[in-house]
Amino acid sequence: MARSHAAIGYRAANTLIILDYDCSPNSSPIAMKVFRGLPNTEARAPCALTIGNFDGVHLGHQALLAEVRAAATRLNVEAAVMTFEPAPRAYFAELAGDVSKAPTRIANLRDKLQSLSDVGIDRVIVEHFNHHFAAISPDDFAEVILRQGLHVKWLMVGEDFRYGARRAGNLATLTAAGKQLGFEVVSLPTVLSGGVRISSSAIRSALARGDFLQAEQLLGHSYAISGRVVHGAKLGRTLGFPTLNLRLARERPALSGVFVVQVHGLSEQPLPAVASIGTRPTVDSSGRMLLEVHVFDFAANCYGKVVRIEFLKKLRDEEKYASLDLLKAAIARDGANARAFFDGGTPHIVAAGGGA
Repeated sequence: MARSHAAIGYRAANTLIILDYDCSPNSSPIAMKVFRGLPNTEARAPCALTIGNFDGVHLGHQALLAEVRAAATRLNVEAAVMTFEPAPRAYFAELAGDVSKAPTRIANLRDKLQSLSDVGIDRVIVEHFNHHFAAISPDDFAEVILRQGLHVKWLMVGEDFRYGARRAGNLATLTAAGKQLGFEVVSLPTVLSGGVRISSSAIRSALARGDFLQAEQLLGHSYAISGRVVHGAKLGRTLGFPTLNLRLARERPALSGVFVVQVHGLSEQPLPAVASIGTRPTVDSSGRMLLEVHVFDFAANCYGKVVRIEFLKKLRDEEKYASLDLLKAAIARDGANARAFFDGGTPHIVAAGGGA
């Protein structure tokens, strides 16, 4: 069972401390240090490290992270992760002027950090991936980043790991560098589930088609997005369906459309709701993605609260309507279908590409 938690953060120098409170009785807070870039000299400490995007922190990632945690305990050092914002493929896609080539995003940074904290990671280095970082040679990456900057003693990567400018470094060159510089390099074979490779790509595909059962089997938990409730245009309230609004990461989310969801963080029990992820083409031409959630039979001031939206079923794709009246009618049908789901009925699911 997933444990409930609340995350509180504050910034000190280039370090963000995440306090993860397990809300079970007699629990104590767990602190995970998060660095924007390499730690300051005084904050550096020997570590067992792994490197990657960790989008979704799926079961394959979790197997790797468990090895890192075990090695850190064995060596009496900290368990560390280096990850990137933006993801390298997203950076190069934007540089090429075609963001459609970038992979969609499963988890925002908040959710990624929470997942890393949940599996016992002590510190995370969030490296800003830009042209300077992309130009680092494999030799400098090993010497300047790993040995000097992170004090790596043990490093685990996937068998297909590549690093350095033009992806010139690989597992063999990294292993050789580790022998010279004093850190051990080990690789983790591909992790399978039911004979299927567990990958972020497989999860993106499942989410895109609304297969939340398959996504859960690969993630090891139900799919959810968390964030802070922000002010919106108040259009939903005008139409009779007030919403909680959550901003999404700059990269395209891995799913879009209208969904049955439940909301965690507003009461002791999750609250039934219907949600939309999309660009709201009927009322907004900016193309900005937004997550809007209408919680059934609920009225409270939620601005500033951190909530977690758990996705249960896809109802339909996003549509553009000719008028606000047609939009309002579609929202009403979405709400009725979501209520039918929670009442044990059969919601009317519109096929992909169909109308509302």
